[in-house]
Amino acid sequence: MFSVTSIPPSSTLSFADDIPSSHRKHPAELDAMDVDEVGFEDEYGGAGPSKRTIVTPGEIITSSKEYMRGHGTYVEDVNVVSSVTGTIDRVNKLISVKPLRSRYNPEVGDLVIGRINEVGPQRWRVDANGRQDAVLMLSSVNLPGGVQRRKIESDALKMREFLAEGDLLVAEVQSLLGDGVMSLHTRSLKYGKLRNGFLITVPPQLIRRLKSHFHHIPPPCGPTGVDIILGLNGFVWVSSGTSQERREGGEGFDAEGVYSDRNDDITPEGRQAISLIANLIKLLAREGVPLTETLIGEAYTWAAKNGLGIGTLNEEVEERLLSEVVGLDITKSS
Repeated sequence: MFSVTSIPPSSTLSFADDIPSSHRKHPAELDAMDVDEVGFEDEYGGAGPSKRTIVTPGEIITSSKEYMRGHGTYVEDVNVVSSVTGTIDRVNKLISVKPLRSRYNPEVGDLVIGRINEVGPQRWRVDANGRQDAVLMLSSVNLPGGVQRRKIESDALKMREFLAEGDLLVAEVQSLLGDGVMSLHTRSLKYGKLRNGFLITVPPQLIRRLKSHFHHIPPPCGPTGVDIILGLNGFVWVSSGTSQERREGGEGFDAEGVYSDRNDDITPEGRQAISLIANLIKLLAREGVPLTETLIGEAYTWAAKNGLGIGTLNEEVEERLLSEVVGLDITKSS
């Protein structure tokens, strides 16, 4: 016969147990957290970027008489209790638990990267790593050449010439419909179809909401540099570099090539630079390090200083990079 024994939840764990205090926090990462660090953190192990407690379902967080419950929590008796496994976030008197792993929760104004799943009447359905497919209306895109006019019937017949199934695009969340579906738009010249690169998927929790999600690492990182787009939905695009003027419609901008299906010719050095940046991003994401422009740039600088190229990120090199750039010690179990 089997016997079942109830084991009470263990005490809350802190990231500080796994990440040494030398783990450096970049300004972009610190600014992303707007929490009051007095009182609650002292009692429950810290909810700031350097000390954020991990709770499990059913674990008591605090008293409901002093704090309000938020997402990921419920009230039982007089206690605020966690309903998911995640980290505690506190804003003033509001307590919420952010799941360690979850689908992307959109907000209006978010920059996202998606893939066209279906072309329908007057709209595209886009996989944006959310709980439901997003919607991109024909009226919410720029016409080839940047022409500003009302969309007509002939435009609807050419929708697959603009974006077809499988195409990748970067867009902005315009609104959230009544059923929670994201409505996207690409009316800015910096949005639209993506080319000359490849897609990386990381946990959405690692992408912070920053002022800009378009980043450029200049040469000598490849002949023309490398462009990085950090989508808040966990999709990261790494591509061959272009100048800011060309990216945003200035001098050299190819208005007619916005919806082109042909990639530009990329030199072997450019491909190696793209692959190196992609490998660095995958390494940081694998270790749960929040991705910022500063951190990725420092990781590349370290790699260039140590003469690393494509395919040279072995275990020893990874441990050195994480230790010297991030301040994270990774011990491999034998």
